Amino acid sequence: MFALSIVLIVAAVVLAVLARSRTGGWKLGAALAGVAGLTFAVLSCVYVVSAYEVGVPVLFGKTGAPLRSGVHLKTPFTDVTTFSTRPVDLNLNDKDVVEVRSAQGGVLYADVTVKWAVTPSNAVELYRLAGSQEAIQERLVLPDSREIVRDVFAKHSSEEGYASGRGPIASEIESLIKERLKPRGIDVTHVNLRNVRPSDQLQQQIDKKLQQEQATERAVEASRTAKAEAERRRIEAEGIARANGILERSLTDRVLKNQCIEAFKEAAKANAVYAVPCGTGANGAPVIVDGTKN
Repeated sequence: MFALSIVLIVAAVVLAVLARSRTGGWKLGAALAGVAGLTFAVLSCVYVVSAYEVGVPVLFGKTGAPLRSGVHLKTPFTDVTTFSTRPVDLNLNDKDVVEVRSAQGGVLYADVTVKWAVTPSNAVELYRLAGSQEAIQERLVLPDSREIVRDVFAKHSSEEGYASGRGPIASEIESLIKERLKPRGIDVTHVNLRNVRPSDQLQQQIDKKLQQEQATERAVEASRTAKAEAERRRIEAEGIARANGILERSLTDRVLKNQCIEAFKEAAKANAVYAVPCGTGANGAPVIVDGTKN
């Protein structure tokens, strides 16, 4: 823009010189060119930093203080590189998915999203390290995030990685990434461990282990059932044995003889008169029952 203003000012001077010896619109053309040249010259000295951005001015290879959002005056030869202060998403999935190994060597694939933003006060240092917003992500955020994700998963088992320990692993990853990038002027607002899936080989090992565990559980349950049935039969046999012992001790000759008489009384209700020996041994006297009498 500054170069254009110089060209317009030169053109205005030339037209003004020609307008002295000629008539017509030469003077008007010179005036318009001069006004346009001066306008572009002024605009080349003004720079507007948009909201949620920070600018780094560079004059002949030297960086100045960061420019916050608003209108700023600068020399025409100053270039301004802007960085967004809004959180930017770094998505590590699909072809950029992070391949990690567990403590046992199992291969897993982790989908991670890192939300990061440039700290305005550190914009100049980040410009010196990377040069642009895209370069910051590619040279700083991406490699550090990948390294930390791999290191954290390497301390945990495969089962913890894809199931039981995902929460603590995600918290540890977020804490370490924030700790690593904060001194560089990169504010990590959130790290989301969105998905962790085992490799095909590890999935086969997991399925085989599950089948073995299920078979073991079935065997344990069958053994427990068999023991319970054996215990039930033992208790039942002991109960029968105790009942038989009590019955054996209670069945004396007198009791048997009395039960025999009672049985004959019941039978006499359907028969007239009969005689049957009741009891055993020498005292086994016959008993005559007349069913027609009380």
